[in-house]
Amino acid sequence: MEQKLLKTPKHLALKDLPKESTWSRVKLLFTHPIGQFAMLGVILILLNLFAQFKILPVSLTTSLSSVIIYAIIAIGFCLLLGYSGLASLGTAGFAGIGAYAAYYAFQVMGMSFVTALVLSCLVAALLGLFVGFISLRIKGMYLAILTLGLAEILFRVFKNLNHMPKIDLKNITFFFLPLDRNSLFIIIVILFVVLLWLTSNLINSPTGRAMLAMKNSTSAAQAMGINLIKFRLLAFVISTVYASIGGMLYIMVTRAISTSASTFLSLTMSLNILGAVIVGGSKSLWGTSFGVLIIFGLQSIFLINIPFFEENPEFMGIVSGILIIVIVMFYPGGLAQLATQTKFWIHQIIQSRRIKKYGAY
Repeated sequence: MEQKLLKTPKHLALKDLPKESTWSRVKLLFTHPIGQFAMLGVILILLNLFAQFKILPVSLTTSLSSVIIYAIIAIGFCLLLGYSGLASLGTAGFAGIGAYAAYYAFQVMGMSFVTALVLSCLVAALLGLFVGFISLRIKGMYLAILTLGLAEILFRVFKNLNHMPKIDLKNITFFFLPLDRNSLFIIIVILFVVLLWLTSNLINSPTGRAMLAMKNSTSAAQAMGINLIKFRLLAFVISTVYASIGGMLYIMVTRAISTSASTFLSLTMSLNILGAVIVGGSKSLWGTSFGVLIIFGLQSIFLINIPFFEENPEFMGIVSGILIIVIVMFYPGGLAQLATQTKFWIHQIIQSRRIKKYGAY
C-alpha cells in the first residue's frame, strides 16, 4: 500500500491555507506596532478630510496639528526620562532652537522644507551633545535645574534676536511643490508616525535595553559593559532633535511665535510636556500620546465650544494638576499602567466565568 505524504506547513500553497489565516494576518496587522501607528496616521488624515468638507469644525485641523506637534516633542522626552532616567526642563529651549532655525532657513536663506529640517536637526544635535556631556557630571534634580537655566538663556537670546519671527508658507517648497495648510498637516502626520515607529524600534532594540539598564542602575550598567557616555549623549541628542522638529513644525502651523504672548518657548511648555509624559506613562509611547491629548488637546478640541470653559480657560490647568497628583500617588506608571491593570482585571473576570461555567482545564 502506498503511503500518502502528509502536507506540512511549508508544502502548503496559499489556496490550501485555512480561512482563519486571513483573519490572523489582519489581526497581526492591528497588533503589530507598524500597523497600529499606520492606522493612527490614517485616522488623523481622515479627520482632516472631514474638516475640509465641513463635516467636522474647520478649526480641528489647527488644533490637531498642535497636539501632534506636542506629541512629537513628548515622545522624545519619553525616551529621555522614561528609558534613560535623565530629567530635563529645557524642552522649550530645545523646541525654540528648531523654531528659530526654521525661521532663518525659510525667511532669510530661502531653503526648502527638507533642507531646513536637516539644518534644524543638526543644530539641535550639537546642542544635545553639549547638554549630554554636562549630564555626565550632574545627575537628578541638579541636571533638571541646569537644563532649566539653559532654556532660560535660550529664551532671552530668542527674545533679543526677533520679538516675533513670522513665516510665509507660500515661499516654502517640499520637493519643489508649494506647501499649504492641508499638505503641511499630512507632512506632520507622516513625521509623527515615522518617529513613533523609529522610537518603538529603538526602545525594543539592544540600545533601548541599554538605556533602560542605565536608568535602573548606572553601576550595574557599567558592570555589564554599557558605555554610559555613549547612551547618555544619544538620549539627549534624540530628545533635542525631536523637540527641534516640533519647534520647526509649530512655527509653520502658527506662522509666528511671540516670545511675550506665546507660552511655547516658556517654562510652562516644558512643565506641560513633563506632565503629559507622567500622566500617560513615561514608558509607553501610546500612553505619552494620550497624555498629550489630555494636557494639550482636551480643551482646544473637545471643550472649546462649551461656555464654561470659554469663560474659564484656566480651569483645565487645575484639572491637569489634580490628575497629575492622582496619577503620581496611585498609578506611577501613568494611564498606561491603569490600562494594563484594567485589561488584566477584565481577563481575570472572563477566565473565572469560564471556569465557573465549564470547569477548570
